[in-house]
Amino acid sequence: MSLSAAAIVDQLSALLGANAVIGQADQMGHYLKEPRKRFHTGAAAVVLPASVEQVQAIVRWADDHGVGLIPQGGNTGLVGAQVPLRGDEVIISLAKLDRIRTIDTAAGTMTAEAGVILENAHKAAEAENTIFPLWIASQGSARIGGVLSSNAGGVNVLAYGNARELTMGVEAVMADGQLYQGLNSLKKDNTGYDLRDLLVGAEGTLGIITAATLKIFPKPEDYETTIVNIAGPEAALPLFELLRARIGGRLNAFEIVPQLGLELQLRHGFLDQDPTAGPSPWYSLIEVARMAGTEPGALQSAIEAAFEKGLIDNAVFAESLADRTRMWAFREQMSEVQSKEGASIKHDVSVPIAAVPQLIAEGIAAAQRLSPGIRPVPFGHMGDGNIHFNFSQPVGADPKVFMAENDEKMHEAIYEIVLRLGGSVSAEHGIGQLKIELLKQVKDPVALSLMHTIKRALDPKGILNPGKMLG
Repeated sequence: MSLSAAAIVDQLSALLGANAVIGQADQMGHYLKEPRKRFHTGAAAVVLPASVEQVQAIVRWADDHGVGLIPQGGNTGLVGAQVPLRGDEVIISLAKLDRIRTIDTAAGTMTAEAGVILENAHKAAEAENTIFPLWIASQGSARIGGVLSSNAGGVNVLAYGNARELTMGVEAVMADGQLYQGLNSLKKDNTGYDLRDLLVGAEGTLGIITAATLKIFPKPEDYETTIVNIAGPEAALPLFELLRARIGGRLNAFEIVPQLGLELQLRHGFLDQDPTAGPSPWYSLIEVARMAGTEPGALQSAIEAAFEKGLIDNAVFAESLADRTRMWAFREQMSEVQSKEGASIKHDVSVPIAAVPQLIAEGIAAAQRLSPGIRPVPFGHMGDGNIHFNFSQPVGADPKVFMAENDEKMHEAIYEIVLRLGGSVSAEHGIGQLKIELLKQVKDPVALSLMHTIKRALDPKGILNPGKMLG
């Protein structure tokens, strides 16, 4: 017999203490309201364990009573993995597990607990003259556990890789309450299956990450940052190839943004001044890390070569920290500013880098056929093939009518193009509850069957983030 919400609160309060349990619906809002406001299901309770041992105790209790647990970090996920699906689950917030356990600059590692805010991990690394290079728009509230569980990407993937590539090992509580102690800092360890890679990106469906050993890197002496004017994505591709050939691994970021993105931010006061060199159909934000002992000017030299080849027609370089901050704000505020223009349809997709221009051209054409007047706002990580292919409603349209008439058919059109080009329908946001049915449609059947087999083996009662990812 399933437990009532009242019984769940009582038993968890007895287990952890009343101060660690939230049972009143009107006090759960912070934990239930995800950024895109798509999901509105309540929870039986929210628990805030203060130690790994308490996490284990909660999981053992849930295993005994068949209660679903939803691991949650900073609640910044965009596909609903971190909020309830059914309404009878318990959200287990890792916010109190927020210690940096160790930093080893010789090994190039930092061990951080799951509740550490990403920005605080950055500060801890920088205090040791190193960097943890995973940089995302929500880093002021996203927490390490959620960042790893969603295998977050961000703007530095080009140089450093995504969350999985930045993780040496993890500590995690498994579905029966056992603690997997995998905080490995070895670069070479061929002793069987890589369980780290199972848990990173699993969205809390296979285990609850409580800590991780992360890669840190020497801190660059400075950054060279520019915004260049380009005719379009088709011009961005040879520009990217030129930069990579001349600069190599020091090329940190290569982002593209359309002119409409700049217009929206200036219109709504998101920028105090225009960070670009002047009007252009498209812009590319490019950044290069300059390490100690190297001469400045590598990026400027490459940009001059791009001018000579006719790949760009103007550029502006950051001459101060304020300039660099403004340039990055221009890129990072793209999703947020769209909300000021009414409804928007968003896609987080990736294709092989060489196919990005074709994706954008075909996607815009398809969208405009389906909805005349729709405003395409594709932007993002050109350097790794991940484009946030977004569309804002036509000017003056009714938001609800626009979404009702266009959301589903727009997704179908964009995903058809993405898959035809050999891409992915979820580049860095994950599956959660938003893309469960889509995953069933696009995933290789053998891969999907193997995923179900792994889930049943590691979580036979289905208590870890029930219903997410695999349905």
